[in-house]
Order: sequence, then structure tokens, then C-alpha cells
Amino acid sequence: MKLWNRVVVFLMVCQFAVNAQEKKASLIGVAHAELSIKEGGKWVEKKYEGGTFKSVTSLKVPKSQWDHSHFIRYEGPGWESNKIGYRLYLDWRNVIDLFGKVTDTLVLPQVGQDGYESYHHMNPWGMDILNAGKSLGIGAVGRYVGNEVIHFKEVDSTFVRIENSKKLSSVIVNYKGWKTANEKTDLQSILSIAPNNRYTKHTINSAQKIEGICTGIVKFASIDLIKKESKNKKWAYIATYGKQSLVPDNLGMAIFYEIATVQNEVESQTDHLLVFKPSIAPISFYFLGAWEQEKDGIKTKDAFIIYLDNKLKELNSTNKI
Repeated sequence: MKLWNRVVVFLMVCQFAVNAQEKKASLIGVAHAELSIKEGGKWVEKKYEGGTFKSVTSLKVPKSQWDHSHFIRYEGPGWESNKIGYRLYLDWRNVIDLFGKVTDTLVLPQVGQDGYESYHHMNPWGMDILNAGKSLGIGAVGRYVGNEVIHFKEVDSTFVRIENSKKLSSVIVNYKGWKTANEKTDLQSILSIAPNNRYTKHTINSAQKIEGICTGIVKFASIDLIKKESKNKKWAYIATYGKQSLVPDNLGMAIFYEIATVQNEVESQTDHLLVFKPSIAPISFYFLGAWEQEKDGIKTKDAFIIYLDNKLKELNSTNKI
């Protein structure tokens, strides 16, 4: 090979390495939200057969969409920071789940490309770490009626939209005609995450004043509930910590809420619940997961409580995190 050709090859290799590093760097310290659906296949009852995944920024959810329909990649929209990932089951369950990450780069575009099974096991990026079961998972919305939580089994239509900017990534879901206990309302849910943060800000807005709209944290028998209020009784949190991940290993979960918006706290069979006062005004709260295998993660209960207390002080003084 002539000297000039060798120089060209050398420069190309160097540029490739630089591009790879720049691409990796561009994924650090950012947030991302996405929605990916199949096209090119067909619906057979409530299952989508064939097709390949394509990223979209909005969707009117088909009536055929049900749990494990194989239509939406990892079953709903996802959002992540460089610390943690979340997903919403965009079907009757309306559960929010956790993706624990062992890396500080974005991972969601690669998750679920080969189906449901792979992300329930450890991957180079991490794994699904929450056994949500029939609960709300962490920070999802339901309605508490007659000692049980009603999910989203009866909805006239559901629309979802994805928004990404340098400072914030959001999933916006509009539920039209959500029916529970012979009452209907339209409900909007906005889930937002910022770079370098674990928490999601969740803003909900019901068109009707309805009793029992709630959020919560999945309940495990061996894990105690942690509670604390700010000194001025403005903000508070509920939290859990312990071996409650699917690994199993240590996982902390918390919800920060404005005390004036909450009617009462309830223990259901599956959740630690916060039941909101009936309102047509927007209600905002924050939820988060903190996994011990996260890069530079929180590894003890004491450290987790210190982290939560600092966030509570921040909320108390600025009314936001």
C-alpha cells in the first residue's frame, strides 16, 4: 500500500474513533422519550402479527391494543435520563414500570427490539427491574373505588404524543371518556424527565371533579413504607427501599406530593396509595426509582433517605425539583 493510501486509511480510522466518542458523549447527560409501533403486519383479534418496529411521535391507540399485543415495543411509550428509564403500559393496565440502567448512556432505542423476554434478564445496559403485577407500579394513575384500584379498562379513545428537547423529554397521554363506577372523565397525563435526574414529574388533569383519582407505589409484604412531611406541611413523600427489584437487589422508590392536593393515604392489596382531592385543576407530583446497580448509584437505605430529604428541602423552598 502506498504511503498516501496508508495515511488516508489512518485518518479514516481516527475519524471513526472520534465520531464514536462524540456519539457516545452526545448520549451522556441527556434525556429521551420514544414510542415505537409495528407496521407491515396485521391485527388478528388482539394480537399484531408480523411487521417491523418504527418510531413515531404520536399515536391514536387502536382498540385492538391489549396487554402483550406485540404492537407497541415494550408495550408503551418510554422515557429515560442517563440514570434510569421508565415505561407506561399503554393498555388497560396503565402501569408505570422501571428499567434499571448500569450505563449512563441512552438505551431505550435498543430495548424490546427482539421481543418481551430479553429485557427481563440482565443485558449490558441493564434490565426491567420492577414486578408491578396488578399494581400501579410507580407513579401511575388509577381510581380508588370500593377498596380497589380501577385501571383503564373502559376508555373511549387514547392519544399519545412524544416531545423531546435538550432540557426535557415528555410523554403526553390524553384519555377520552375514561369510565369508572358509572362516571366518565377526560384525563390528561404529562410525564416529563430531565437530563441527569432520576425523577419524573407527572402532571394530571381531569375534566371532571371525581372522587378517588390516585397514584401509588407497588407494595411488597417485606418492605416497610417510609413517610415524611416538610416542616411547613407543604410537601411530603412516601417511599420504599429494600430488596424489591427483580434481580433481586436493592431498589428505592418514592413519590413526592403537595399535601394540599391529597385527600388521604390508603393501603390497597397491591399499592401504597395517595388519593387526590377531586379537582379540575392540574395536579403535579414527582416519582422516582433508584437502583443500587445504577452507575454511581444509591446503595443503602440511609443514603436513599438522605437523598429524599434533600429533594424534599428543595421542594419546600422552591416548589419544584
